[in-house]
Amino acid sequence: MKTSPIYIALGANLPSAGRSPAETLARALEALEARGVAVVARSSDWHSPAWPDPSAPAYVNAVAEVATGLGPRALLDQLHEVEAEFGRVRHIRWEARVLDLDLLDYCGERCTDEAGMEVPHPRMTDRAFVLLPLAEIAPDWREPETGRAIADLIAALLPEDVAATIRL
Repeated sequence: MKTSPIYIALGANLPSAGRSPAETLARALEALEARGVAVVARSSDWHSPAWPDPSAPAYVNAVAEVATGLGPRALLDQLHEVEAEFGRVRHIRWEARVLDLDLLDYCGERCTDEAGMEVPHPRMTDRAFVLLPLAEIAPDWREPETGRAIADLIAALLPEDVAATIRL
């Protein structure tokens, strides 16, 4: 297993198999653990408005630190398999979803591949619903590409985005 931190983001705004989005996030972590991906730490659940359509149901988001012997592509494939297991079907970018699992940071490494994997996640530093839960479990985290501290990244977010992202 890798000893450097690996972080994943979890989000949902639609029910899955009769479960609330919050229940889905908890079950998704159980499904990952059943596949040998150990959950080291997990943030609280956070509530954020849907984007780009704020009239859609609000999201429940969280971040987890995980440990695994899988490489970044194999881990991302596992995340996508769990999404599918919970009923996720990818149609339209940024649509409402029963489960979204993103690989945010893999041991501080830059990882890309021909299938479109890009780690660190290219938009994570622009998202309050990622940075706030990440700061909860990794207050000393730094953006791997630039070395910027998470507190500085949060301070650079739009104040209304930070205010709209609420710990449950």
